[in-house]
Formats: sequence, structure tokens, C-alpha cells
Amino acid sequence: MSELVLVRHGQASFGAESYDKLSERGIDQVKLLCQHWQSLGEQFDVLYSGELIRQQETAAELMPLLRDSSLTIQTIAGFNEYNGDPLLQIYLRKHAQADGLDPVPAWPIRDPALFQRLFEAATSCWINDELVPDAEDTAFEAFSDFQARVYQALDELMARHSNGSRVLVATSGGVIAMALQRVLGFPDQHVINTNWMVHNSSVTRFKYGRGKLSLTQFNSLPHLEKVDLQKLVTYR
Repeated sequence: MSELVLVRHGQASFGAESYDKLSERGIDQVKLLCQHWQSLGEQFDVLYSGELIRQQETAAELMPLLRDSSLTIQTIAGFNEYNGDPLLQIYLRKHAQADGLDPVPAWPIRDPALFQRLFEAATSCWINDELVPDAEDTAFEAFSDFQARVYQALDELMARHSNGSRVLVATSGGVIAMALQRVLGFPDQHVINTNWMVHNSSVTRFKYGRGKLSLTQFNSLPHLEKVDLQKLVTYR
């Protein structure tokens, strides 16, 4: 059997000019994961990430875990997170007022609690195919398209690496939640509910081979399970 290990990127830079970059805390989270695995002698045959900066920065911190130090990070666009900005923008334009938000909050939204509330409403509409993009919403991706590309990326990776391979992927919470759906077959609504649960720098493991794909670990934080490291446990 081969093993596929998905790591959610470290904490990104919410509220900063660019969200798509690890915060200092996010870098610390991933460094500690790498150090923890090194202490256990963990090694991987290949290392992948999506194309997003926060995913690639996470992968870069994990490179010492490669069995062959001459290898580099490989990218697969299918492991990119879904883009939440167009989902929120369409929701604010077309649904927020009907949902009782008057006046409609201005974009961009800087308050974390308000952001989470609106994002949950927007993603619920997204899953139910109720977000209708306009011509300017060029970055919009339908939920079914996101689902299809994550499934395809997983299948592509498992076809490339078999016979006992250990594959490490730096990705995002939505992708990890979709991978769980691929294995466990739960309803679409549970994908986003699961997405909210995924910690920064958490570890999710799958075993695959002989036509089987099984979940063996979800959302684990072994590197942060110390009292003095609890401040590093984050969701966003």
C-alpha cells in the first residue's frame, strides 16, 4: 500500500494586503511540523503543492523531509483552494440584502467574525448552485467544477505513485475536505462543514493501492500538542 499525506498550509495573512502568504505564525506552525517529523525519521518520496503562494511556502518548509534531497516541489493546479472572493462578492450583490443585511457590508470585509458569517452563507449558496456569476466574475468556479478538479488531481497523483510510495502534498482546507468526501462519500454540504474544522498545518493521511483508498488520519496536530504551543492552533 502507498500513503498520501495532505498538509493544510500554515496560517495565512488574513487582513493583510495579500492573504495568499504565510503569516509569521503560519511559518512557525509548519517549521514545527517538519521538526516533529524529522525527530521521528519520517521521509517522503515526492512533495507536491498547489500553485498558491501559501501552499508553496508550506511545501518549501517541508522539503527537508524528502528522501532524495535533489528533488524539488512539484505543483498540480488541482490542489489549489477554491477562490472565496467571487463567492462572497456575488453573495453580497445578489443575496445579502434578501438575507436581512441592510446596509450590505462594504468589500473587502476586514472583521473576522463578520467574514466568517458571510462566508458560511455564501458557500451554502455556492453548494446549492444559487450563485449566478456576472460577466465580471471571471474568477468564479462552480462547486461541481471544484469537486471534479480535486478528484482528478487525487486520481492523477495515485496513478503516478504506487508500489509503496509516500506522497506529501501541501494544500488547503477545502481541498482536504473534498478529499475526505472522495473517500467517505458524504453529502456536498458536509464538505464545507468539514472545511471549517481543518486546522492550519494539520495532517490528514490516506492509504491507497489494490483498488482501495482509505482514510487513516484526519486533522492531526501532533507537533502542537503541548501546553506552551496552544497559541499556535488556528483555523484561519
